Amino acid sequence: MTLEIITSEALSPLRHGFFTRRGGASSGVFQGLNCGPGSSDQAEIVAINRARVAQAMDVTPDHLVTVHQVHSPDVVSLSGPPGDKPRADGMVTATPGVALAILTADCQPVLFADRQAGVIGAAHAGWRGALDGVLEATITAMEGLGASRDAIHAVIGPSISQQAYEVGPEFFEDFLAEDTDNARFFAQGKGDRMMFDLPAYGLHRLRGAGIGHAEWTRHCTYSDPERFFSYRRTTHAGEADYGRLISVIRL
Repeated sequence: MTLEIITSEALSPLRHGFFTRRGGASSGVFQGLNCGPGSSDQAEIVAINRARVAQAMDVTPDHLVTVHQVHSPDVVSLSGPPGDKPRADGMVTATPGVALAILTADCQPVLFADRQAGVIGAAHAGWRGALDGVLEATITAMEGLGASRDAIHAVIGPSISQQAYEVGPEFFEDFLAEDTDNARFFAQGKGDRMMFDLPAYGLHRLRGAGIGHAEWTRHCTYSDPERFFSYRRTTHAGEADYGRLISVIRL
């Protein structure tokens, strides 16, 4: 099966893509394109999957760069593939041929580009990273490489949608403590449960940062098991582990 790559006109003509799980070599619960070395999938199979992604992006596998994601607001600026994998959740570069890649399984993968300045970024934005400012930190880091805020386009890829994201009252209170207006990103669920709209919150933070354009591809990872891995769906199913989707951009 060939790879399935979701793209956006907002990032064209730069080579980029939000890869689905289709077209990979993994099997079992990882069936398809599992690109997460942190999973319990066979390391050599994950390497094959990542090599397929690198080929699709027209880079060598060592130039398909990922970070050790820790749900932080930390961003690294890269001029080439790093020697050691940094602990961060955002990356920026102005170097052609370096492909910035984010791994997700419900969290938001966000790809950024100022096409005129030749600066790109990628961020892993779960609820914690988004609340703590990883999206704004990525934009600021891009400006440090010569990007103009009002020329930056950002696209949120496949993420868990509000209908599948049930949270507890403590979660809701954390967001209200940051800004009472954040109540609009929650809908009432069963009992004391709330339903959180992560992509809408991500768009709110991106647009509030004053960039030129922000959008979500409108794909829900939880509700489409044929195309996407989902941590929460795996948890509900009682499965032992889950695959990781990859989202990539390069100059």
